[in-house]
Amino acid sequence: QQVSQRFGVPEHLVGKTEKGFLVIGYGKLGGIELGYKSDLDLVFLYQAVEGQTIGGKKSIDSNQFYLRLAQKIVSIFSMNTSAGVLYDVDMRLRPSGDAGLLGCSLQAFENYQLNEAWTWEKQALVRSRAIFGETELKAEFEKIRCNVLSAQRDINQLKIEVREMREKMYEHLSHTKDGFFNIKTDRGGITDIEFIAQFAVLAYANSYPALAIWSDNVRIFEALAKTGIIETEICQQLTHAYLRIRSMTHRLALAEQPILVDEAQ
Repeated sequence: QQVSQRFGVPEHLVGKTEKGFLVIGYGKLGGIELGYKSDLDLVFLYQAVEGQTIGGKKSIDSNQFYLRLAQKIVSIFSMNTSAGVLYDVDMRLRPSGDAGLLGCSLQAFENYQLNEAWTWEKQALVRSRAIFGETELKAEFEKIRCNVLSAQRDINQLKIEVREMREKMYEHLSHTKDGFFNIKTDRGGITDIEFIAQFAVLAYANSYPALAIWSDNVRIFEALAKTGIIETEICQQLTHAYLRIRSMTHRLALAEQPILVDEAQ
């Protein structure tokens, strides 16, 4: 309402209820796993139609309209109030990262994912889902996501790239003091479990399309058990460990403690 008061709406949407706008959740939001202190990993997509906006104080390019809309949403989420900030919004997973625009067209997103995205960006896509938008746009995103995740890959090369990314994260993020264990970033923590799930989807969704359906780790491991790629017992152990660690992160967040536990645990 605020953006369209100023700029009107894209002319192809005049008189329609559609917005041509799609919000994708990544990370914990995408994986249906928000915690008490989670930020929102968001990517904004829109239907690109050439034209100008109509009905506002000022007319702008339709694509520009969606970028202004994305900007407004982020600023509302990040506004500092007496109760604090509603959500920290992280936009770094958008195509081209911090250098990229706040939003992009579905076509540009598909082209980027298929032809330019790094392996870690495809890992991130495993934990993504459409959280706002028209049914047709959500279905279009889902199709793009499944196509990207189900692409044929060289598994040996994938192993190298996923492992190198994990090592890089370990070196940069894990500096736990002696006697303590960071349940997210240390070896054997929650990130390792997530990497196993992401690797398995990227490696085997080409042969088992059901692996590309879910964005949450629990159902990914259920799907892996059904395919037999990982033994059922191991999938259950990973799921149990994952849920137990996640429960601990919730408790620590509520107690306003860092996600560290005694190493003996």
